[in-house]
Amino acid sequence: MDPATIFLFALLGLFVLLALRMPIAIALAIVSALGILAIRGPRAALSMVGSETHDFAAHWTLSAIPMFLLMGAFAFQGGLTTSLFKAGRIWLSRLPGGLAVATNAATAMFAASSGSSIATSAAMTRLAAPEMLKAGYAPSLATSVIACAGTIGALIPPSILFVVYAWFAQENVGQLLMAGLLPGLLTAGAYTLLIIVRVKMNPALAPKVEDHFSWSDRMNVLKEIWPIPFLMVVVMGSIYGGFATATEAAALGSIATLLLVILRGNFSWTFIRDAVNDAVTSSASVFLVALGAALFSKLLALSGIPPMIGDFIETSNMSALQLVFLVIALYLVLGMFLDPIGILLITLPILLPAFDALEMNLIWMGVIIVKMIEIGLLTPPVGLNVFVVKGVLGDQVELKEIFKGVMWFLLAEIVIMGLIIGFPEISLLLPNMME
Repeated sequence: MDPATIFLFALLGLFVLLALRMPIAIALAIVSALGILAIRGPRAALSMVGSETHDFAAHWTLSAIPMFLLMGAFAFQGGLTTSLFKAGRIWLSRLPGGLAVATNAATAMFAASSGSSIATSAAMTRLAAPEMLKAGYAPSLATSVIACAGTIGALIPPSILFVVYAWFAQENVGQLLMAGLLPGLLTAGAYTLLIIVRVKMNPALAPKVEDHFSWSDRMNVLKEIWPIPFLMVVVMGSIYGGFATATEAAALGSIATLLLVILRGNFSWTFIRDAVNDAVTSSASVFLVALGAALFSKLLALSGIPPMIGDFIETSNMSALQLVFLVIALYLVLGMFLDPIGILLITLPILLPAFDALEMNLIWMGVIIVKMIEIGLLTPPVGLNVFVVKGVLGDQVELKEIFKGVMWFLLAEIVIMGLIIGFPEISLLLPNMME
């Protein structure tokens, strides 16, 4: 059996194992090891499994992942994020749909500090959803804004998905992190505009909040939330200014977060234990999937399929725009069933040769791919972020209500994606300024 056929059987086996609910890390490792064994034999397979996993785990670029996760764990366990919704409510509640606008802003900042869309959705559902439902907001709006805004964290640094993409694409991780900033802010702005327009058209969605806050209240609440913007400036400023690599910036952010927790009097050994446990657990989960994907990439290389993909793209006269739309369709389908890291690691070894064949900008494509992965967290029938919100609220809100609200935000995503594709400068402006 030729190597390409072996790979196709391995790919089929992977999807069978995933359909049987096997953890993606184990499924990737099993099919990859068996595929390499079939192509190269037992001795070479054993050697490759050992060397590939070591080389991947020891790569300097990926050391940013545990550091960013530790930074997010320090911020969450240290209580630095708990006042975000309170600040948004005080400053933005007078706008049409003000509590939803405040939730959108707070969730985006929380996601940026935590690095996890799913963890953000769970935490912000507990903080913000009861407040909006109590104020008479339509359940579809109150829940969907949390599910959707949680995805913005994958674009605004620090982003674990961008770090992993940078390793596979062999691109500068600092430039990739900065590339996501403007698209992330664009998404947050588009969501805000959507909420305001919808409430203007249908005021029943969000009754006007009658709370009145003085300027003293507004200034006081800023004293509670300033650490989060400060930490974002520390991380992004050190990368953009060329003072630190992404890994060094992540370590600096972790140290700064720990010092802020100590200054605010929230330090304890329980805090350290819980934060480190969160970071270690999350890091182990990410790296286990990534190690399986590294083996999968090796199997793909041995199969000889990447050059075949490049040749097919060149001979088929496919344009870069056609390939972009093909990628969008692929991620929309996969996003319905798989988790973000898994999608990224399964597809990149196959797609990167195609991007190279058309000489496409890999930083721009990284933004498009990460954006599409996060949209996949919202699309039915799975929509992981939607199910997280539903799981936290239980029987308070029906699942169809959440999806009904999400559909409006997906309409906004069509416009956002159109702008990102039509104007690559949105993604490339800041990275180009770093050169």
